[in-house]
Amino acid sequence: MTKLRRYFRRMRQNWQVYVFLLIPLAYLIIFQYVPMAGIQIAFKKFNPVKGIWGSPWVGFTHFEKFFKSYYFERVVTNTLRISIYSLIANFPIPILFALLLNSIPGTKFKKTVQTVTYMPHFISTVVLVGMMNQMLSPTTGLYGMIYRVLGGEGFPEDILAKANSFTHLYVWSGIWQNFGWSSIIYMAALAGVSPSLHEAAQIDGANRLQRVIHVDFPCLLPTATIMLILRFGQIMNVGYEKVYLMQNTMNQRMSEVISTYVYKIGLGAQGRSDYSLATAVGLFNSVINLVLITVFNQVTKKLSDTSLW
Repeated sequence: MTKLRRYFRRMRQNWQVYVFLLIPLAYLIIFQYVPMAGIQIAFKKFNPVKGIWGSPWVGFTHFEKFFKSYYFERVVTNTLRISIYSLIANFPIPILFALLLNSIPGTKFKKTVQTVTYMPHFISTVVLVGMMNQMLSPTTGLYGMIYRVLGGEGFPEDILAKANSFTHLYVWSGIWQNFGWSSIIYMAALAGVSPSLHEAAQIDGANRLQRVIHVDFPCLLPTATIMLILRFGQIMNVGYEKVYLMQNTMNQRMSEVISTYVYKIGLGAQGRSDYSLATAVGLFNSVINLVLITVFNQVTKKLSDTSLW
């Protein structure tokens, strides 16, 4: 009881902080927790006229339908391939960039590089895909012009229409757009490294590379571990907007992912929308992400002292 009184006393003393918490708390409740009541659509034969509560229960019928569907293996495989490829290629680059940038002595040059690398992050997805379409067009784009300048006849093969090229274009365009922005958190972690550690390493005869390996990198590990855990929790989430904009009939067998599949079956043309199936697929996706983040968090907790909880 004494602890509870002390807690309420601290609340009264710092009431301004709790007032600021009301807005994000209200946001979480209204937009994150209240909509969770709609999850039951996945277990019902949803009828818009009867509503969520009036629609009849059908159990796991929609999940079975998805698992037996022709698209199940395709969308899950494509989602995992794109996400794992992006994780392997994208995760280390911001860390290496932050270490490299931190080792540059010139403050003015460092800030210039930071600004230039941050800028692509603010390009909208629609504009980014439009830039890709313009540059990689075999007829009017830079790609086609370079091909003809180098002596090619006619037009080169359309890269955007090749199914096998989709994953590479998606991942590396994302790396170009976001690696500078993603490095901010690592730069902040490096800013907290005590100069005394570098001074001690210099006294011991360590050169710049050795200090990066033995001083800077270990200080980044806790931050990198947390970011990796969070990334594993999103491994089944591949951005819907960019995939949908890059998608065409020629590359669809490699570009159809869970998010685009949910969009198409949930908002199907000509009145063929299946809200229940779309909700079931989305719920399946969320459960897999929850399992992955929980398992990986426990693994990192056993291997190190860093974890989310």
